[in-house]
Amino acid sequence: MRVWEQSHQLTLLLYSQTKTFPNEEKYGLISQIRRAVASIPTNIAEGCGKIGDKDFARYLNISFGSASELEYLMILSKDLDYLSSDMFLTISTEIIAIKKQLYHLIIKLNAGS
Repeated sequence: MRVWEQSHQLTLLLYSQTKTFPNEEKYGLISQIRRAVASIPTNIAEGCGKIGDKDFARYLNISFGSASELEYLMILSKDLDYLSSDMFLTISTEIIAIKKQLYHLIIKLNAGS
């Protein structure tokens, strides 16, 4: 699935980006960002392993929520000057694209059940 691949690539990017955050954020913001971003492809993968559209849609909803959480964490990271404006824009664009794909998949799956 394209949305899984895109969210996986975003996870790799954010793991790399958070390496540059202050060490004091290791158990705070870094941990939250990594958990939220990894939750997106993880829940897509888990949902794919379920039988039935209703279960799959539920896991996609969880992924969507994680993407929304990540949106805020990126705003916070930018405002704390941990991310450049350019990197923030790149990441935000990716998050929006992922959320759009998830939304359309959820609608499609819910229409079929």
